[in-house]
Amino acid sequence: MKRIVALLATCATAVGLTALLGPQPAAAATGCKVDYTVTSQWQGGFQAGVKVTNLGEPVTGWTLKFSLPDSGQKLVQGWNATWSQSGSTVSAAGTDWNRTLATGASTDLGFVGSFTGSNPKPSAFTLNGVACTGSVEEPPPGPDPNPGTGTPVDVNGQLHVCGVNLCNQYNRPIQLRGMSTHGIQWFGKCYNNAALDALAKDWKADLLRIAMYVQEDGYETDPAGFTSRVNSLVDMAEARGMYALIDFHTLTPGDPNYNLDRAKTFFASVAARNAAKKNVIYEIANEPNGVSWTAIKNYAEQVIPVIRAADPDAVVIVGTRGWSSLGVSDGSNETEVVNNPVNATNIMYTFHFYAASHKDTYRATVSRAASKLPLFVTEFGTVSATGGGAMDRSSTTAWLDLLDQLKISYANWTYSDADESSAALKPGTCDGTDYSSSGVLTESGALVKSRISTADSFPTS
Repeated sequence: MKRIVALLATCATAVGLTALLGPQPAAAATGCKVDYTVTSQWQGGFQAGVKVTNLGEPVTGWTLKFSLPDSGQKLVQGWNATWSQSGSTVSAAGTDWNRTLATGASTDLGFVGSFTGSNPKPSAFTLNGVACTGSVEEPPPGPDPNPGTGTPVDVNGQLHVCGVNLCNQYNRPIQLRGMSTHGIQWFGKCYNNAALDALAKDWKADLLRIAMYVQEDGYETDPAGFTSRVNSLVDMAEARGMYALIDFHTLTPGDPNYNLDRAKTFFASVAARNAAKKNVIYEIANEPNGVSWTAIKNYAEQVIPVIRAADPDAVVIVGTRGWSSLGVSDGSNETEVVNNPVNATNIMYTFHFYAASHKDTYRATVSRAASKLPLFVTEFGTVSATGGGAMDRSSTTAWLDLLDQLKISYANWTYSDADESSAALKPGTCDGTDYSSSGVLTESGALVKSRISTADSFPTS
């Protein structure tokens, strides 16, 4: 099970944590305790003490690791260990004189750090790669915050944006992992009770993205009918404890302002109807293309107030230039958004990728942008940008590893039986009731299901 252990104490409070220490005999109960104390703090900087106590078998050669919070914290210098930082992860390796810790032995480390904004405590302390817990035995799981189903919505509640992260009701960063529908005008039969039961229970998905095309025989042909269908899928996701991402799927024409009036009408309706729900996220423009960031920003700043008038608390996701590539597919990059952000709060920005087409340059952009912008990958594919071709396993894995590392939420294209390699289900699957077994999954579906069905690590304190 994946776990995230957070420090809860105030600056002067020491917090105990525990870890299993490296390879040991099967019968050996090993563990450690870490006491972390901020000893002084000043404008933009602080000094911290880290006391490591070995509670288990003697250990020779150790490395302590922990994660600095996403608040601009950086390691400046440290002592009594060999210190280094990679991204948000800080490592401290024992020196010659303290590399061996007998049972019950302690060693005192310390470091100076810098920060911008707030200065919360580090988290996820590990010793030799195993998470700390505070005793020589792994403690039992804490109580379920909602002793009912324990679904993603039960645990996380109403979401909001904090800093560059999507955060839950406990104000802790989380990552949602799920699937996107295909166009509901074409694949409506794929989104029935059996399909959503499978997605929630077998796939263990956290969210369902509802792709409501505006053109292409979509919303503009029957606004009332498509609005009703979207609301029905929101209810079906809610009943299964999944988040519902309402996608106003603009694609052709690429300028979202072409659909400005339709967007205002649609979002006024669905926001008013779903305002009391905790599971709804609004995606206001799927893939703007052939249009400037200034025009997209102008669209967002007219649509968001319509949503806020009815639903002031929900997260809103804004599409970006170049088919939601932060402008990379148009030869630009994230700086246009960083330097000219949408004038609204509680919003995130969209990034889309198709693993066989979008590789290192795109991943580098996301790595940079994630420290400055709240990102949500509302759509990605394991294949080429056409939706076809061979699955690129290595690039897909590199992408998903990066998104996991950065806690960026994602939805895969698509949970459908479309006759294209991006689909998760083989053609004809939606004529039956099996949406999970290996016999109905495409190569892409099998890979994505294996990733999103692993246990979530939603922090609750």
